[in-house]
Amino acid sequence: MAMDELKPYSVVVVVILPIVVVFFFLLRPRRGGAGPRALPVVGHLHLLAPLPHRALAELAGRHRGAPLLRLRLGAVPCAAACSAAAAAALLRGAHDPRVSDRPAGAAVRRLTYGGADFSFAPLGPYWRFVKKLCVDRLLGAPTLARLRRVRTEELQAMLAAVRRNAEENAAIDVGRELIRLTNNVISRMMMGRRSSGTDEEAEDVRKVVGEVAELAGKFNVSDYIGFCKNWDLQGFNKRLDDVHRRFDAMVEKAIKEKEAARAKARERQTRKEEEEEEEEDDAGKDLLDILLDIYEDEGAEMRLSRENIKAFILDIFVAGTDTSAITIEWALAELINHPDILRKAVAEIDSVVGKHRLVNESDIPNLPYLQAIVKETLRLHPTGPLIVRKSSADCTVGGCHIPAGTTLFVNVWAIGRDPEHYKDPSEFRPERFLQGGEQYGVDVRGQHFHFIPFGTGRRSCPGTSLAMLLVQAALGAMLQCFEWRVEGGTVDMAEGPGITLPRASPLVCTPVVRLDPFPLP
Repeated sequence: MAMDELKPYSVVVVVILPIVVVFFFLLRPRRGGAGPRALPVVGHLHLLAPLPHRALAELAGRHRGAPLLRLRLGAVPCAAACSAAAAAALLRGAHDPRVSDRPAGAAVRRLTYGGADFSFAPLGPYWRFVKKLCVDRLLGAPTLARLRRVRTEELQAMLAAVRRNAEENAAIDVGRELIRLTNNVISRMMMGRRSSGTDEEAEDVRKVVGEVAELAGKFNVSDYIGFCKNWDLQGFNKRLDDVHRRFDAMVEKAIKEKEAARAKARERQTRKEEEEEEEEDDAGKDLLDILLDIYEDEGAEMRLSRENIKAFILDIFVAGTDTSAITIEWALAELINHPDILRKAVAEIDSVVGKHRLVNESDIPNLPYLQAIVKETLRLHPTGPLIVRKSSADCTVGGCHIPAGTTLFVNVWAIGRDPEHYKDPSEFRPERFLQGGEQYGVDVRGQHFHFIPFGTGRRSCPGTSLAMLLVQAALGAMLQCFEWRVEGGTVDMAEGPGITLPRASPLVCTPVVRLDPFPLP
């Protein structure tokens, strides 16, 4: 979990200041591994502000040559892998099952119904069942193909809204429009309908999902410093309870509406029709239908509880909305700042797709430069800058002993800038992923440890295919249909705090229609 906000830590500093000034603690020899000296009680917490992924990379640079960076955050022992070699040593082969659990702080426990979800569930029968369910049915190729129409319709709706702003010469918050797009896509794929009927209700859903992502990545004093466990110094628990209550009410309403619709459908069908529908397997079903089928099936391999369904919906919304929208936003910002690359991307789309129909998902394999742009964006701006794991058993990595219960950080952001694998690693250069480039052929699914935007191994993201389809098609359509102008001509690329590496400031652009007639049905 990223610790993106350390301001509340000042309260703790005041409390333990008399202890901190006991200098002899600072003179104690360090034990094992490489890393900076720790302060008493707080350990290295003070070194991770304001952006932990950048702070960890800087600390690792001071201790170059060590396989892992050893840290202590409060009372929690930690280790960080900030290079491709360290990530491979930690996550490859025999070590993977020993480091595939995830730490669960107060936010995770409360928001996921006590760990009833998939993302934070420990390895075991339930996790393996849901992983198989995701791969085979919920997020597999047949389901994604069947729900392609949903993604296409929502993308067309967003483009139509942007066109209206363009006709009025009105600037838009690009990130806000993209969040609306991804939220509607995920909601329709998950529940067969948009998140809510009115703009006000839809905004409430977006706020809840945003707050869940924020709280899941927020630093919580009580997770790291034992004597603060029962003190809600930041008002954290109060916010968790409020967000959890609001989310639960929304998803419970959606489930009840779905259950009522399913009951009415059964009433209209004869037994023969029911048998025919069963033979069609998942045809016509959204993801919630599939989950409820298992929930209602007394003979299922593993019964899902109502809490499991709610927690899984939470996982899909948080992982599928914010991350995809942020990736598209970063890509567009980079292209605005690199007009030559932008022109090449538009020329490729015009050449392959033309100007009389909208680019679609089936065009992506024929748009290698667009694919390279998305890969380069994920390298520089990974929406999961830190992969966080927890060791379930003792292991030794590169001669460094990792005790059970150690929190492990894999710094995806730093790995994407590893000079051992990338020429000019800070430059935005999509050509490195094209034929002849040093990273040609590198895939996004974690086979190459110097490029792991969606993780790797057992805990790699099961929604990778969905994310890539949505991001590439949406970015391609936005480049095909509009020019994007910003005040001053360039975009500030500062990062903001957050579990999904958001921009520090909104990307505000004035869209200009570049195709006439506009390629919408």
